[in-house]
Amino acid sequence: MGAFLFLATAAVVVWQNSRLAVLWDLSYILENAYRMSLGDVPYRDFPFPYPALTFLIQAAVIKLGGRVFWHTIVYCAIAGGAATVVTWRIALNLMREGIAPARTIAFILTLPLIALGIYCVFPHPFYDPDCAFAILLAVLLLQRADRKESSIVSDVVAGIAIVIPLFVKQNMGLAFLLTTLGGVALIAVIERVRGEAIRRYVLIVISAAAALGVALLLIHFTAGLKNYWHWTIQFAAERRTPARAEMIEIYKSKAVLLSVLVFAIGFALSWFARRRLLSWLSVIAGVVMVSPFTWPAIYLLLDRDSSERADRLLNVWPLVLVASLALAIVAIRKRRGLNMILPFVLIATINGTFMSQQLWGSTYAIWPLLVILLAYVLRDLDFLAGRLTALAVTTIVSACLLIAGSAYVYSHERLDYANLDEGALTKSNLAALRGMRTPGDWLPNFEELVRYTDANIPRGEPILIIPGEDLFYYTTGRRPQFPVLLFDHTVNPYSPAEIVKLARDRNINWLIIKQDLQDEDEGIEKQRDDLTEALEQEFEQVESLKGYDIYKRGQPDDDSPDEK
Repeated sequence: MGAFLFLATAAVVVWQNSRLAVLWDLSYILENAYRMSLGDVPYRDFPFPYPALTFLIQAAVIKLGGRVFWHTIVYCAIAGGAATVVTWRIALNLMREGIAPARTIAFILTLPLIALGIYCVFPHPFYDPDCAFAILLAVLLLQRADRKESSIVSDVVAGIAIVIPLFVKQNMGLAFLLTTLGGVALIAVIERVRGEAIRRYVLIVISAAAALGVALLLIHFTAGLKNYWHWTIQFAAERRTPARAEMIEIYKSKAVLLSVLVFAIGFALSWFARRRLLSWLSVIAGVVMVSPFTWPAIYLLLDRDSSERADRLLNVWPLVLVASLALAIVAIRKRRGLNMILPFVLIATINGTFMSQQLWGSTYAIWPLLVILLAYVLRDLDFLAGRLTALAVTTIVSACLLIAGSAYVYSHERLDYANLDEGALTKSNLAALRGMRTPGDWLPNFEELVRYTDANIPRGEPILIIPGEDLFYYTTGRRPQFPVLLFDHTVNPYSPAEIVKLARDRNINWLIIKQDLQDEDEGIEKQRDDLTEALEQEFEQVESLKGYDIYKRGQPDDDSPDEK
């Protein structure tokens, strides 16, 4: 079962890479990873609003295997497949305490991750999927540490593991770390009152604190803690934190409220049927409870609009969060150890993830967390409403999520900010980009740019590229010499005037402006145009390629004020 889940998920990741490349986000990861592989230190040498672990992993891939794009495909396929298997093992550990046959039910429940695994929706190296994988590993290790026969090593490793997500993605990792530590401390108090051993919980907290301390010391002696705090917390919060109203908006939707009500009615019917031993009513109750999950699959037959279909699928998230929270509270007395707090940890982590791009933008890499919450819901249904209901709900919910999720991935609706439907599928002929394919002329046009720069711009010449959508430095092996490589609101701290001054101070004589962008965000285009207007005061256009304008710094006039 594990081998099938791994291979099937990895195959979807490879297939996604064979048909599309999202240049904007991919460029940000690999360009900065390449810069780090050359020895540049983030936060100290250049502004960087994210934890660096994902970038350091890709820098290591570059150092070990060179600048070859298909290596990243292998990485994502392996990570995606492994995350699905880890999710299955977590669900299996939960089911063993309730539903039988546990192995089969956990397998069925995990099947949707073949299409919705951490790297299936967005198939390139990125911090959200990596952070989700780190959280999954930490949850699995916590489950193992919570066994009575656990060793000191397993307790210490679990404590270290819960710290790692913080250094992959700050909003996800911080929510996970704080709620886990708080929950473990609470469990220790409860178990102490009950007269139970609490050694493993104490070791988890101590090892987590020690791991966090070591990590902060490493940052202090490399990039500087003050720099790290400024860029990853202060600057990132300023540019990304949503309004409180936006965070709770998803729970106020009429469709979500209706689905919660329907699920609650089904659950009440199931509980009544079990008390009265009415098997026929249990079947009806199961049908009522799963109906909100069947709607995304049924809607595929009713509407061809991929955006509307995606909305129906994503509406499952608030339902599962509300249902799992309610059932976790109701069933808390039946739980022991870390199972008392893990549902609350996952709910908090998911809502912390939503701080990035809310429901629509943030869920693409955390579907495994939804599956784990569903496992808790199903186990609680087994305890509270009957095994027959739980088995039926598992099968139907899994089938519907797999069908709707497959359509969601195929339509690449989550990636609608990138133009992935224009033109024929093309592949890159550049050695560094071997394995990259995407619709449109983006890759042939970029190859023309690379040929031009190789022929006309000496390799040691600093170049400023705006807005930074392409893997220019990664592909050419040139060294970046400007502090910012991608120009949008979330990562660029400089105004147009400051960028002009930086370009002058760093003796940048060449400017490349991409006119034909794959990313269709109007805000990016506006920032590019504002920067172009400011830089044209000092640069003159010398060439126009397909999709790119080439500028060179103009020579000052003899009678300019600086020369008088």
